[in-house]
Amino acid sequence: MRVIKKGRGLKRIKGPVVTLGNFDGLHLGHQKILKKVSERARILGRPSLVYTFEPHPMKVVSPRKSPPLIMDLAEKVRTIGILGIDYLILASFTKEFASRHPREFVEEELVKAIAAEEVWVGHDYAFGRGKRGTVEYLKGLADTFGFSVSIIPAYRKKGKIVSSSRVRELLAGGEVRAASELLGRLYSIKGKVVRGKDVGRIIGFPTANLSTTSELIPKRGVYTAFVTFNNKRHRAVVNIGTAPTMRGRGKKIIVEAHILDFKRRIYGRKMEISFVRRLRDEVRFASENELKNQIARDVKEARGILRL
Repeated sequence: MRVIKKGRGLKRIKGPVVTLGNFDGLHLGHQKILKKVSERARILGRPSLVYTFEPHPMKVVSPRKSPPLIMDLAEKVRTIGILGIDYLILASFTKEFASRHPREFVEEELVKAIAAEEVWVGHDYAFGRGKRGTVEYLKGLADTFGFSVSIIPAYRKKGKIVSSSRVRELLAGGEVRAASELLGRLYSIKGKVVRGKDVGRIIGFPTANLSTTSELIPKRGVYTAFVTFNNKRHRAVVNIGTAPTMRGRGKKIIVEAHILDFKRRIYGRKMEISFVRRLRDEVRFASENELKNQIARDVKEARGILRL
């Protein structure tokens, strides 16, 4: 897949099959749209193209209301490529861009720049100043400018519409298993292993502390997970919270993984945590011994859940 920024390389594109959107999380609904675009492009002998924005428009239009992103840009680009798309346009989203009339956007970006053959969008897509560019408005412009528009209906799972906002709600509530079902993969966060206070090692359950720039961290609590580093996957019990039983830990939220059957120190290594299931809330225990006993139970339960 070729990634295009600031218009460079547009001349290579000839009449693509296009989809427009933010595609945060690339959940099952998004995947359905991208697979359809890829399929149509092959049938027509045209390139497939995803047109999206960087940064997310809400971060420019209303930063305080901007939701935490489900995935970072690098992961989004990688996943779009896996889904068989030929071109990805990362349009720079600015306040000036946001003020453009939807007709201007269509004429300049879809018609003059890439001469779109077909445009495929989700049922609730809207674009342009004040989101005036509704699906119906886009259809009207298609007749004027000579391309076709197809609408993909909402994707439902267990009777509910799959959406990025729904995924965020589930993760905020700690429902990582349900969120992963909507994503079509385990929800994960990435970062670098940093040195902690070695409290876990002292009580017999050493942890790898993750420093992450991921915007969406699941609800505080204890989870079963897989951790990956050096291209190898390991089973783990992950705690998200402040470790209230241990004095002096402060109020800062930390993400720490006790990797099962693993003794090495991996400070400075890049690590990915893929959440499988939430075990329990984070609890303040009366003593370190009670905490140790509970962690031992968590590990035993995790072994049963994470059978490889």
